[in-house]
Amino acid sequence: MGHRSKILDCTIRDGGLVNNWDFSVEFVQDLYNSLSAAGVEYMEIGYKNSPKLLNATEPNPWRFLDDNFLKEIFPEKKSTKFSALVDIGRVDPNDILPRDQSVLDMIRVACYIREVDKGLELVQMFHDLGYETSLNIMALSSVPEKQLTKAFDMVRESPVDVVYIVDSFGSLDPADIEHQVKRFQELIPNKELGIHTHNNMQLAFANTLAAMQNGVTYLDSSVYGMGRAAGNCNTELLVSYIQKPSYELKPVLEMIERHMLDMRQKWEWGYIIPYMISGVLNEHPRVAMAYRDSADRDKFADFYDKVTSPEVSVSPATK
Repeated sequence: MGHRSKILDCTIRDGGLVNNWDFSVEFVQDLYNSLSAAGVEYMEIGYKNSPKLLNATEPNPWRFLDDNFLKEIFPEKKSTKFSALVDIGRVDPNDILPRDQSVLDMIRVACYIREVDKGLELVQMFHDLGYETSLNIMALSSVPEKQLTKAFDMVRESPVDVVYIVDSFGSLDPADIEHQVKRFQELIPNKELGIHTHNNMQLAFANTLAAMQNGVTYLDSSVYGMGRAAGNCNTELLVSYIQKPSYELKPVLEMIERHMLDMRQKWEWGYIIPYMISGVLNEHPRVAMAYRDSADRDKFADFYDKVTSPEVSVSPATK
């Protein structure tokens, strides 16, 4: 089990949602060297979104990856490949170089089910430029069957390499994951699958294993679980659990020791009760995140009352 698996570490990209991508160049270089020494196959180094489309006033190197900047800080690539994520409508095709001129190897497209056609247009473009590609379909836990089947007809015909099952709200359990994986395998038998989990209910690792045991190849994770709100499956858990001779745990532990303990003092992520509650309710964690930023941050029962009483429920327009 696991010999085929590939770990894609998204500490910078998903962890950046925790600290607004406040990572030093040294940190990112150190992470790359550590992941490389650990045998991790991919490192997602940020978003390839275009600053002008997001009216960005302050340039953020990890949120708006620039190929020249990447070449400068990674003059020599090691065995770990680089990936970047793009969002539909936030990327300018003119900002994408052909792969042979870029440090990036893979470009992943995140989209909701209703935008799969737009997502696949981007995939086609990245594919034609020589990149490995993936389509990460978000918020799967609430997609009607018919809509999924229709979207997957398009996916099956596209050149996309990997299709991701994304547990956006950390609300799925291993049985749900197994069900999704089988459904994906039936609808797109010609595609490799990936899994991206969140740890709202302490199930990110278990869900990732369930996916792997059912034939999913690409496993997303982050060092010390650093990712938005409840965080992701931990890279250190996967590296130590999967029996693959190329994996080495110690470099990841050293990275945690050197950097992540201090970061965790400064920024909060991981299994925290309001995030647990949003996972249980299959809701986006934004309400819980706002609550953690308020003076009532530890009034868990009060938070539970707020999000479960009908008059506070999200208006239909935003659902």
